[in-house]
Amino acid sequence: MYRRVVRPVLYRLGKGDAEVAHEQTLAGLRLLGRVPGAAAAGARLFGSALPRTVFGLRFPSPVGLAAGMDKNGIALRSWRAVGFGFVEVGTVTAHPQPGNEKPRLFRLVEHEAVINRMGFNNLGSSALAERLAAYGPLGYPLGISIGKSKVTPLDEAVEDYVTSLRRLYRYGDYFAVNVSSPNTPGLRELQDAGHLRELLTALRDEALSLSAGGLGGKPILVKIAPDLTTSAIDELLQVCTDVGVAGIIATNTTIGRPGVSEHPLASQAGGLSGRPLAEIAAKTVAHIHAETQGALPIIGVGGILEPSDATRLFDAGASLVQVYTGLIYRGPGLIRRINRGLTTHGD
Repeated sequence: MYRRVVRPVLYRLGKGDAEVAHEQTLAGLRLLGRVPGAAAAGARLFGSALPRTVFGLRFPSPVGLAAGMDKNGIALRSWRAVGFGFVEVGTVTAHPQPGNEKPRLFRLVEHEAVINRMGFNNLGSSALAERLAAYGPLGYPLGISIGKSKVTPLDEAVEDYVTSLRRLYRYGDYFAVNVSSPNTPGLRELQDAGHLRELLTALRDEALSLSAGGLGGKPILVKIAPDLTTSAIDELLQVCTDVGVAGIIATNTTIGRPGVSEHPLASQAGGLSGRPLAEIAAKTVAHIHAETQGALPIIGVGGILEPSDATRLFDAGASLVQVYTGLIYRGPGLIRRINRGLTTHGD
């Protein structure tokens, strides 16, 4: 029904502009969240009966919403109704920013892929803190992805991240440090061992200070790019282990164009997600799992368009998975099918 009826309508919105469809979908979900009992009813229908505990947090389901879909947290009451067991908002920055020029979101329908160069468009961490304060309990763990503001020079990036962590610490259940988006100039340099160690040490120290102030400890995770070499991943993992990072999110979008290089939109700048990322994400998760001997929890993300794609990431060593592009091509029924598949196989 989604593919035959709903998707064609969404794809025509804004004369085919994918970002318009994105915004209209969020607006609809926001309205759904205001319907009494809708989230709880949806969670019973679409959710999973397989809770699990990862980095000290209990997740109602191991299937979550990836960052980027609900950047400003406007539909947080509704995601349970779709069947998600956790949600990651953001990426949010210390300064509000409009992101890159439009159009900046492109569907490669034949390949079930998306290219985006959104550029961390968001209302800023202060605005997100105000919104989260008004929500109260959500019924699932909330992750908050934090990144560098475009106006902030690279040598001032640490304070930029720390500012967002400080503003949002009481509201997030875990924090994802995004140093891997290809759409903010210079950001991926923060994956280098020296830069990363400085950044993560500062965030760890700030979290410890806030924790001592009565807010409790919050896990900090690092989201990595799929374009890193094996040796670069190993260096990054060593830094994460030394600093005491709680987990890894693998992976972000790729600047490569695997399997889509002949598509007319392949030359668009930005990160590629969706079906072409499945193989890369699974191999990256497997490598991290092997390199850390399973000691560092992994959230697997990339290329999930069928329940078997999620199973593949779990088999590779992921403790949790996240979906985003799969929603565009498969609709909310995908989350129910993944959850049902996990229940059937007793994952």
